Amino acid sequence: MSEVLRFSSTDAPARNPLRAMLEERTGQDALSCYQCGKCSAGCPIIKYMDLGPQRVLRAIQMGQKDLLLNSSTIWLCVTCQTCNTRCPRKIDIPRLMDSLRFLARQEKVKPNQRAISVFHNVFLKDVELAGKLYEAGLIGGYVLSSMQILDGIGLARDLGLPMFLKGKVGILPEPFKGRAEMAEIFKRTARMEP
Repeated sequence: MSEVLRFSSTDAPARNPLRAMLEERTGQDALSCYQCGKCSAGCPIIKYMDLGPQRVLRAIQMGQKDLLLNSSTIWLCVTCQTCNTRCPRKIDIPRLMDSLRFLARQEKVKPNQRAISVFHNVFLKDVELAGKLYEAGLIGGYVLSSMQILDGIGLARDLGLPMFLKGKVGILPEPFKGRAEMAEIFKRTARMEP
């Protein structure tokens, strides 16, 4: 863990532009979090994060933008909604994570692990082209983009082939209606980015 959060009310700025921006973008009030820790206790991937969801909320409360944008946590969050369902204040933490990822991309802050950025970009392109997650495209795109060919062969053999044989994934993506609407969503998002 790179930086320790200090929990002192004297550290909190009177005006917190990060919190205000996130609240405006997401409708989520990070100040309503009273640090019960239920979000972090339920997170299935917290052991891979440098900041758990609870610490992300505290960093938002404290306006620690650099800490958040340089954190691997915002890229690792899988948006499983577990934190959401456990939060007694009903804070949509995945929505905050999405907004922090968007902000990091706006400010050209790259994840400190290249593979995270590659996976994120391949995942978005996959959704843009297929309309939803297309597992074979995601694995293939990630393997080619990350140049981890041997890992990809093992992944395809150990996970992809058994799923394919059971009919869980196909070689080609299923056709989807709404291709024009999906293209429009990605166009609008691209206009929002610098």
